[in-house]
Amino acid sequence: MTRKHLNVSEPTTIQSLGHRRPATSVIAECLRVQATVPTNTAVQRFFGVSPLGREAEPWFIGALGEHEVARRLAALGPGWFVLHSVPVGTGSSDLDHVVIGPAGVFTINTKHHRGQNVWVGGRRILVNGQRTDHLRNAKYEAKRTSKLLSVAARMLVDVTPIIAVVGARRMTVRERPFDVAVVREHELVRWLQRNPVTLTPEQVQHIATVAAQPAAWQRTPETELVDHAAFDRLRRDIGRARRRRGLWVGVMIAAIPVGVVALFAAAVSVLAR
Repeated sequence: MTRKHLNVSEPTTIQSLGHRRPATSVIAECLRVQATVPTNTAVQRFFGVSPLGREAEPWFIGALGEHEVARRLAALGPGWFVLHSVPVGTGSSDLDHVVIGPAGVFTINTKHHRGQNVWVGGRRILVNGQRTDHLRNAKYEAKRTSKLLSVAARMLVDVTPIIAVVGARRMTVRERPFDVAVVREHELVRWLQRNPVTLTPEQVQHIATVAAQPAAWQRTPETELVDHAAFDRLRRDIGRARRRRGLWVGVMIAAIPVGVVALFAAAVSVLAR
């Protein structure tokens, strides 16, 4: 939960979901897969080869998307409460973000489609022309959340599903789905704040307090140790490799005119003989 907004009475145990950092589940999987990738050699590092394994890349990109949405949600202001990477049930499922505020309760499914074209219709979402399950999954998450929180809070908790599209090159909205909100990351906070008030401050606080407890999500409390510092180091190493590759590209581009001139001079010399 964003500490800036926390003023509910939370469980004091370390298992409180209010202390869970964004993308925790995704980062754990990214690091697990990345651990099987051989470390780059000195030569690879010199030429800027990315240390990120191919199988770890989708998890890494997903984590970046959740971090970006979490950063945006931090601007919601007082009276709003945010949970990140909420584990649900006994499996590996989790909710990217759960937002509780005056406008109600929302589940946010982050989709990081960096540099891709997203097309939104009333019944489907296409990414670069390919059908996705985004709408179906978002509706399922909201329905599951409503059922769990209604039981835990002992009151009817309606939940609105949101799909937050991060990093898309272009998003075309042909028709907005009537039961799922689809917004770009920079539109998210304003969209939430513009919704009409449906919960009293007391209801918001009660639901937020209940939602911070793992038991509300039928999750057995456990201590999950995720090395966020290792992910931060991986992120820095990837950025460093990207910059080094850019430097090499710049060197090669700068060398092209010199090579062309040398080749032309050699050709002239041969023809002059």
